[in-house]
Amino acid sequence: MSIAHGIRSLGVLGAGQMGTGIALVAALRAKVPVLLHDRSSEQVTKGLSLMDKLLAKDVSKGRLTSEQAKEARDRVTVVGSEAGIKGLRDVDMVVEAVSESLPLKQSIFGSFAAELRPDAILASNTSSISITKIAAASIPNGISAASEEGKKSASRVVGVSTSTAIHIDNVFTEVGRRIAFLQPSASHELISALQTSEETLERARSFAIACGKEVTVSKDVPGFVSNALLMPFINEAIMCLEKGTATRDDIDTTLKLGMNHPMGPLQLADFIGLDTCLAIQQTLYEGTRDSKYRPSVLLERMVDAQWYGKKNGKGFYEYK
Repeated sequence: MSIAHGIRSLGVLGAGQMGTGIALVAALRAKVPVLLHDRSSEQVTKGLSLMDKLLAKDVSKGRLTSEQAKEARDRVTVVGSEAGIKGLRDVDMVVEAVSESLPLKQSIFGSFAAELRPDAILASNTSSISITKIAAASIPNGISAASEEGKKSASRVVGVSTSTAIHIDNVFTEVGRRIAFLQPSASHELISALQTSEETLERARSFAIACGKEVTVSKDVPGFVSNALLMPFINEAIMCLEKGTATRDDIDTTLKLGMNHPMGPLQLADFIGLDTCLAIQQTLYEGTRDSKYRPSVLLERMVDAQWYGKKNGKGFYEYK
């Protein structure tokens, strides 16, 4: 049977919140086999546990049958650390979902280009880093970016920014709501690098739709659309706290009750991860040199103190 997007198998690199969410929705909605890899076996265990909990919850709520949940779970296979990226070599598309570090992502995409099939789509789930820079890293050493081989290699790289949605989804999970990432109406932001081909963009769009996503497209600018809007909002809330404009609880309550937000910006920052918030805000500031994106000093100091939020128990709030 012909599949418009041509994605018959998906690889996901990174078994954190984002990678786990991507793997699950692809297995559940697009119904494709997924190979999940993370160099940390502990992180893989945590990711699979979260996946099992989400499926069990949907079964208990009558959203899925036990058979549907089992079928989705059985589509996800873990690629062990001994195989590494080579274990993903036969997939039609791979999504990188690791930490927000340009050197790390450049190294990974260099490995993707060397190990994966030349027709495989190489996607990054970055929240703010330039897709154009990442695409350039996929060109083999010694090959000119202007050559046909160089252009073809970089043309298969695309950004699939779902970080904001997935973080908010996991917030909802923690407070007992169903994650929006599994809802057909959830959005999916595609980012086209200067090198990305129309074919790559359309295949990625078609696959996202098969995953039940509403697709938007943005240019390769710092933060794209979602984080260029969300992160300055969170940063401004932190500055309000820093300046003593209002207390933590008053800031969050004002936005929850006055703006009908599901949670306040300071609590949301905790769930996203303060280190991640700072990394994105720094990318916005460095990429634009616009003072409106300057990270809050308080945010910087909290990250210096290793107060990352929900992930390690201490942020603007404390977590057990």
